[in-house]
Amino acid sequence: MLTISIAIQKGGSGKTTTALNLAAALQRSGQKVLLIDLDPQANLTQSMGIADDSSFSIYELLKQAASGETLETEKAIINTGIIPLIPANLELASAELELVSMYGREQLLKQLLGQLPEEYDVVVVDCPPAVGMLTVNALTASDYILMPLQAEFLPFKGVQRFMKNVQLIKKQLNKKLEVLGLVLTKYDEHKSMHRQIRRQLEDLYPGLVMDTGIRSNIALAKAQEQFKDIFTFDNSANGAKDYRSLAEEVTARLSAVASH
Repeated sequence: MLTISIAIQKGGSGKTTTALNLAAALQRSGQKVLLIDLDPQANLTQSMGIADDSSFSIYELLKQAASGETLETEKAIINTGIIPLIPANLELASAELELVSMYGREQLLKQLLGQLPEEYDVVVVDCPPAVGMLTVNALTASDYILMPLQAEFLPFKGVQRFMKNVQLIKKQLNKKLEVLGLVLTKYDEHKSMHRQIRRQLEDLYPGLVMDTGIRSNIALAKAQEQFKDIFTFDNSANGAKDYRSLAEEVTARLSAVASH
């Protein structure tokens, strides 16, 4: 089972959209996928039509892990009709404070993932837009991190700071963590600034910028409004084409790593 965290130190980057639709594309390619919403804003949970006051969520599982209780992982997995999901709820916001004083606090999600049913091939984690204890937990538990960002100046500067945090976590907490790639979202090849930011990223992080850019596409937002992934909503939309292409690229990169 591989774990991929979708994370970046910036809101509005397309994290949740990428988590949902990449997971949907991987599932359509025949892989068994589980989504985990680790963001207290619970946008992924809401995008899948689940109320963010869910009585049993990732928050309850983290509390069980912290207290040494038996983990009820299967109780937390919701069959959304799209992709199985461990939801977030509003209480997750307090988890950051509660985890700070706990022994082994960075390892709680890793412990939790070890108790999941073995049927899943890939776990995709939607992280908060900040490097707090929840994101540290996700990166400590992950094999890979995928970073969505817009091709603009501030996200470009932000990814440089975030990359330093990732390297620190890799060094101190999770030596197997690798950057799977950077995904440009709301990308327009016709805009010179977008092309320039892409070139700068490619110079700074050779081999890490995904060939697939996710174009601005209103269908992506409309799909989430209707609690659907882009493929269920409109399989011929540009958003569907882009996330299908991204999933193929992700699979190819994972296969290349596995073959070495």
